[in-house]
Amino acid sequence: MSRRENGDARCPACMMYRELCICAEIPKLVTRSRLVLLIHYREARKPTNTGQLAARCLPNSEVGIIGDRDRPELPVIGEHALLLYPADDAIPIAQAVALDPELPRTLIVPDGNWRQAARMAKRVPGVAAARHVTLDKVAASPTEYGLRREPKDGGLATLEAIARAMRILEGDRGAEIEQAMLAVFRLMVSRTKWLRGQLRDDEVVGGLPFGARR
Repeated sequence: MSRRENGDARCPACMMYRELCICAEIPKLVTRSRLVLLIHYREARKPTNTGQLAARCLPNSEVGIIGDRDRPELPVIGEHALLLYPADDAIPIAQAVALDPELPRTLIVPDGNWRQAARMAKRVPGVAAARHVTLDKVAASPTEYGLRREPKDGGLATLEAIARAMRILEGDRGAEIEQAMLAVFRLMVSRTKWLRGQLRDDEVVGGLPFGARR
């Protein structure tokens, strides 16, 4: 029986198989910035989704499942909002922060494919008034995701994008917060690749959990 066919139940929180669960490793990072994750309902069901993992790292977060009739509630956006989306009028996030470095902000991140992201942003009240921002592609390192095919050059997993944005938004603590988020992200990616047979046991970040070989 292969690793993918063993029939073991997945953890309902992190959606990993229970023997590979990463919940105990997820940090709780206190930030002045607030994350609002707008996730398409189809994306929310995928075990390789990273946006919800990012929200679990940041308790000062709100997650809206967009398009799910059973969950019609929409998140409250609030003031000083930045929408992480490469619109024509988008400016680098560092430039937006430089306008008032001490201002606490709401970071809105749509999580889905490009078409879904554009449509979701239009459905939530308050998003239209948010300033569009992008990440600095010049300074950015390539994605470490590798679990899905990236449709655009320079594309990032949602958690990677949020972590890099938090590095800018959180000032002196930004780098620390980014690295804490990326650490659990690498753990999830590594264990998933092992499950797919893409990594050897000794290549798994942090080592293979006890019982995983079953």
